[in-house]
Amino acid sequence: MSKIFIFLCFNILALGNLAHVSSAHKLGIYELKKGDFSIKVTNYGARVVSVILPDKNGKLADVVLGYDTIKEYMNDTGHFGAIVGRVANRIGGAQFTLNGTHYKLDANEGTNMLHGGKKGFSQVIWKVIKHEKRGPSPHITLFYHSADGEEGFPGGVLVFVTYTLSEPYKLSVTMKAKALNKATPVNLAQHSYWNLGGHDSGDILSDELQIFASHITPVDKMLIPTGEIVSVKKTPYDFLSPHVIKTPIKELPNGSKGYDINYVLNGYKTKKMKPVAVVYNKKSGRVMKLSSNSPGVQLYTGNYINNVKGKGGYVYQAYAALCLETQGFPDSVNHLNFPSQIVTPGKTYKHYMLHTFSSKKD
Repeated sequence: MSKIFIFLCFNILALGNLAHVSSAHKLGIYELKKGDFSIKVTNYGARVVSVILPDKNGKLADVVLGYDTIKEYMNDTGHFGAIVGRVANRIGGAQFTLNGTHYKLDANEGTNMLHGGKKGFSQVIWKVIKHEKRGPSPHITLFYHSADGEEGFPGGVLVFVTYTLSEPYKLSVTMKAKALNKATPVNLAQHSYWNLGGHDSGDILSDELQIFASHITPVDKMLIPTGEIVSVKKTPYDFLSPHVIKTPIKELPNGSKGYDINYVLNGYKTKKMKPVAVVYNKKSGRVMKLSSNSPGVQLYTGNYINNVKGKGGYVYQAYAALCLETQGFPDSVNHLNFPSQIVTPGKTYKHYMLHTFSSKKD
């Protein structure tokens, strides 16, 4: 654990009523800017509101889906740009047993829990504890205190996320969490919806995608992992070699409209940074390379987006963007063969993402 992180934890604890500190903080939108590369973040859900990048001809565009106002984010059900948790993705039956104690959670997707429940981290106000708009490394750090028993989870947790810009066109996301008094699952994810052609450019089906994963964790009809880890070879889930997204969608099983599956990243047993994915939009020439220290990544192709009025009044439809949510495996609390996401008091959860953007001519 870094000395800076320990310092932040002790200083925030000294503030006393942490829940009050977080909920009382005013809502705002904060910009980070480095040349013609900029992002905006709101402390409602620690969400990325915009990411503006040049294309192969130097033309700027916003490449993430979103809304014009914070009020619209409050009514959002798709977690646009948010940090989701305490446990991202799904927990089967909204329950688990840890150290002999059974915990019943707040179900918000049928009988299951999705992205932390009805009041997950995407729907709370975070406190901005540092913001540097410009400079060598523009960055913003946000903090949230998740109380003992929140959405049914055990123990209090201090959560920090930092967004940083660096050259050339790099966006890093650092997520850390410290369990205060009880062992608890923690699995945070950054839930931006990417369309490298521009948020208002149509669908992403013609984008070229590569994912550095030879296996997936298959799911049942409720999208809960079965506990298996299976090869992508000779299946429509194989993106080991780059190809356009639309080609294999029609081959997905069980009438699936698109992708919503966890990929087991190659080298997933190590916590070191590793390549995750590469996305290429031919029309704009924009490329996004993603790396992370997480064991998995959820590929979601926006299958259920339907008539969502977004930024500038543009109406988003199915496949308007894709999500690449680096994460621990879904429902890991109920599958002992999956990498553990349990954080014990005194230990720190650390999740890193690095997005490297570029552009190329045909």
